[in-house]
Amino acid sequence: MAASVLLLASAALLALAASWLWGYAVARLAWRPRAVVQSFRAQGVRGPPYRFLTGCNHDIRRMKAEADGVAQDVRDHNYLPRILPHFVRWKDQYGGTFLYWFGPQSRICITDYESVRQVLSNKSGHFVKTDAHPTILAMLGKGLVLVEGTDWVRHRRVVSPAFAMDKLKMMTTTMVSCAECLMKEWEHQASNSKSREIEVEFSKQFQELTADVISRTAFGSSCKEGKEVFQAQKQLQAIAMATLLNVQLPGFKYLPTKRNRCKWMLEKKLKTTLMEIIQPRLALKGSGYGDDLLGAMLEACFTTEHGEKRDELILTMDEIIDECKTFFFAGHETTSHLLTWTMFLLSVYPEWQERLREEVLRECGKENPSADMLSRLKEMTMVLLETLRLYGPVIFMLRKPTSDMRLGSLKIPRGNGIMIPIPMLHRDKEVWGDNANEFDPFRFENGVTKAAKVPHALLAFSIGPRSCIGQNFAMLEGKSVMAMILQKFSFTLSPKYVHAPADLLTLQPKFGLPIVLRPLDV
Repeated sequence: MAASVLLLASAALLALAASWLWGYAVARLAWRPRAVVQSFRAQGVRGPPYRFLTGCNHDIRRMKAEADGVAQDVRDHNYLPRILPHFVRWKDQYGGTFLYWFGPQSRICITDYESVRQVLSNKSGHFVKTDAHPTILAMLGKGLVLVEGTDWVRHRRVVSPAFAMDKLKMMTTTMVSCAECLMKEWEHQASNSKSREIEVEFSKQFQELTADVISRTAFGSSCKEGKEVFQAQKQLQAIAMATLLNVQLPGFKYLPTKRNRCKWMLEKKLKTTLMEIIQPRLALKGSGYGDDLLGAMLEACFTTEHGEKRDELILTMDEIIDECKTFFFAGHETTSHLLTWTMFLLSVYPEWQERLREEVLRECGKENPSADMLSRLKEMTMVLLETLRLYGPVIFMLRKPTSDMRLGSLKIPRGNGIMIPIPMLHRDKEVWGDNANEFDPFRFENGVTKAAKVPHALLAFSIGPRSCIGQNFAMLEGKSVMAMILQKFSFTLSPKYVHAPADLLTLQPKFGLPIVLRPLDV
């Protein structure tokens, strides 16, 4: 009797598994892609062919590998064939709007500003972020960048006060203090050099500096704790890049593979380190939790008004940890690359390096810059904005509609991915002019909204309700560090530098940025 029951149960489970396999393998991986292709073809949209399970991933990997070995002239800023060779080819072959496949997921690539504006400026929640890769989720946490709906509103309301301009001005002192330590180290190295000059690998130095700045300004933590968070996130970033084009099979992320075990270990280390930063603050309950980002989140989590919880502002401890992950990564990764590419461009265009140095010395003298001084650096702002246009850290944005939506005449079904390739849009000659591939800070002379033929052309910080909350922080830090370097040093590219921009989740120089520094007072 027991054997019969066991046999029936096994048969039922097999039937259930077969039914699920049919639904997943046939419906999702074969029938649905065919229906999607036919639907878009009827609207005049074509694209590369879908391959079972892998989509276009093999072609993407092959084209990126072929392009990766090609170095560029330092004045050639059109790196699209290097980092987005598949998009360049497909756009030429199929037009500005085309359908492609990321594994079994369909994605529409849009390269016109009006469609982008409709997607990013939508305030009704009809376009949401796509599901993040498991390792990216482990690295970033489900914080402000990835959370959606009413949870996003709640998180944004809690976090916003920490990025008010009066708070940012207070942070300038910390930014300058962190940078000053680095300047003194470079001056000391140069004074001990026979040539009175030194070669510095700026990509690495800026990542360490900005990690220190975000640690101190947003979380009040030590350099040591910040470095541990930074290192864990960099290792997770490397795992994400190595597996990004792998097909994500259901349940695979739970298997104890070597990579998964490494990811779990790093995720645990990240959470433990962040809790070590948070715990001392909890002990300060009687005297407040501090006036930085972490303090604001803890206030929202634990503070009561008239003895009652402010439910609409409550953040759980797990949510606070996720926000810490988000702001640690975003706070150092994007700003460090903004600084890196600014140093690169000022090395390539020494006339602009000298213009900015004159402006800095005129407005700041030899003193450490204050927030008020930095606000007067107009040409510095122009250069940073042009750097963000040509070498913005974020390469693309992904969205998906929550219901069937229209973009102009195009009908996009619910859940279909929408890809926005930022570097391609930033080189649109119809919007930016015939010199769109050239470095020309003067285009921002009258501000961001008048730099191009459409006011929302610069997408480095996104636009609309989900625009980057930390953009003023990044610009202030960028100005602080660049002003201090220009006050003290002249610089040129090292002969070792190879111009090979690379997609490593963010845009980075593949072989680093070696630069020769020479103190001005020598």
